Amino acid sequence: MRSVAGKVGWITGAGSGIGEGSAIALAKAGMRLVLSGRTVEKLEEVAAKLDGEVLIERLDVSDKRAVNDVAGRLIDKLGSVDVLVNSAGINVKQRNWHNVTLEDWDDVIRIDLDGAFYCAKAVLPTMIEQRDGLIVNISSWAGKHVSVVTGPAYTAAKHAMNAMNESINMEAGLYGVRACAICPGEVATPILDNRPIAVTDEDRAKMVQSEDCGDIVRFLAELPSHVCINDLTVSPTWNRGYVIQAERMLGATSR
Repeated sequence: MRSVAGKVGWITGAGSGIGEGSAIALAKAGMRLVLSGRTVEKLEEVAAKLDGEVLIERLDVSDKRAVNDVAGRLIDKLGSVDVLVNSAGINVKQRNWHNVTLEDWDDVIRIDLDGAFYCAKAVLPTMIEQRDGLIVNISSWAGKHVSVVTGPAYTAAKHAMNAMNESINMEAGLYGVRACAICPGEVATPILDNRPIAVTDEDRAKMVQSEDCGDIVRFLAELPSHVCINDLTVSPTWNRGYVIQAERMLGATSR
């Protein structure tokens, strides 16, 4: 494993959830961080938990011009972006074919997919020039498995994110740039608040936690630069999808 102390990390969606967990883990590793998100107050709350150099850049990743402006400023000020964590993401409550609106579809795709592309596109030239860099795309179990639970927009965005992630490795790997799509199952983050069916506190406690994902991001950053983990799937040991299937199967067997 290598030290990432002093290197620069840019985290989108850093105000909560996996973005916050990543910020905490990377700060502990000694990285200089830039936190981005749409709500400055949330970013400030996260920054207050961190030691070391932390900058805040308010950003809506669906705004391509704003992404380029932020990337330009932080590269001018800090000299590089060594690790990009694309954690900004949303889902909507009315998310299935019978009730999802065209506007909600657009919002999910613009933030979850386009936003990740805009940020990666903005930092890739510098990473290629320095012959080193890591892009972590926070995808989802829904990026590998189609599910009614997540709805068509989120599922499509995350499947596309996984394909985009691998295209980075195909084209930029020869320059020392690595990309990893982390595909978590259920994680106890605020995005669960938009589930059509409420998730209980008891169930949330059994899920993967934000800090677990943050530790994974740190692990990826500290790997030797010649090692690329193309994608990584992580899920709760108590996987609700598996539990339902197992109960049905065991119930049928007992009968």
